[in-house]
Amino acid sequence: MKTVTKLAINRLRDRRPLDAAAVDRFLARHEVPIVEGPRCTFLYRGQADEVFLIHRIFGLPDHLPLRRLRGTDLWYVVLELPEGSRVEYQLEVARGGHRERINDPLNPRLAHSPVGSSSVCYAHGHEIPDWTQFDADARLGTTMSTSDPGTRYPLLIVHDGGDYLRYAAAKTVLDNLIHRLDVAEIVAAFTYPGDRLAEYANSAAHARFLTAELLPRLEAELPLAGPPSGRCLLGSSFGAVASLATAYRYPQVYGSLLLQSGSFVFTDIGHDHGGGPPFEPVVRFVNRYRAAPRRVADRLFVSCGVYEPLIVRNRSMVPVFEAAGMTVRYAEARDGHSWENWRDRLRDGLSWIFPGPQKFFYE
Repeated sequence: MKTVTKLAINRLRDRRPLDAAAVDRFLARHEVPIVEGPRCTFLYRGQADEVFLIHRIFGLPDHLPLRRLRGTDLWYVVLELPEGSRVEYQLEVARGGHRERINDPLNPRLAHSPVGSSSVCYAHGHEIPDWTQFDADARLGTTMSTSDPGTRYPLLIVHDGGDYLRYAAAKTVLDNLIHRLDVAEIVAAFTYPGDRLAEYANSAAHARFLTAELLPRLEAELPLAGPPSGRCLLGSSFGAVASLATAYRYPQVYGSLLLQSGSFVFTDIGHDHGGGPPFEPVVRFVNRYRAAPRRVADRLFVSCGVYEPLIVRNRSMVPVFEAAGMTVRYAEARDGHSWENWRDRLRDGLSWIFPGPQKFFYE
């Protein structure tokens, strides 16, 4: 016979007396959100007229109301999340006609991005990869390194380079993966956009900068492998569009693309794509590419979170890329459109594109 255990919040609800002291003891015993198997209980404590859980899980209402526990100032909602899930969220508190969106004051775990921070829920079975954390034994990478004259290194060009360094721990990740021989020794160029939405939305000027200006300069100053197989473009969201669009304009210059949660918005019928004006050039580009797929690189690593609105778009692009004759490896995660999602997929992508241990030599 299977034993069904009451959720912690339900045990609290049945407690008598249910007073402030009981709530104090309850919160002292539990980490918030409370993870019990597939069920995650989100909490807020305080006087309010309404409280909502705000998230970006595709397929669920983005405002989930919390219920107030009778006779207390504790609010709760229970969400069932598949094993291994990771969810970023905030709380919206309504009080006296005023609404405020805040991070969860009961949860110290935060994720950061260029637009601010969010609270994080790690569902049962989720593990933060150890290779994303600082490893004192890992040899720290540098922009310039001493090498044998014949040694040549592959090149990774990273869109939104500053954000990958700050929010996806890119330097730590690369140091660890190279130290552990998961990834070859590489040179990584972290690029910084100016007007990101304009430069990354199929811009001829951006593609020309990377290929006709940046790439020759890097090859003149650094011991880089010459063939396209030694070059990869990396980008997430609009940066993934920029990577694909650059390779489209300069086919076979880049041997590999690493595309994370690409904003590959398109229309099969009509013109309403739902993305707003910044997506207009993206939609025109993706529509054109889908109508006539072109081989722009040898290998593509594509990843996306299943809780993203972009998941269907990314899934649908995989057969389009394959129809163009490119080798595609596709990965999904129970995560959202976030920097930690992109961070946690880097090993799978980079170890497939630039597997270690190896060095690139001129024959």
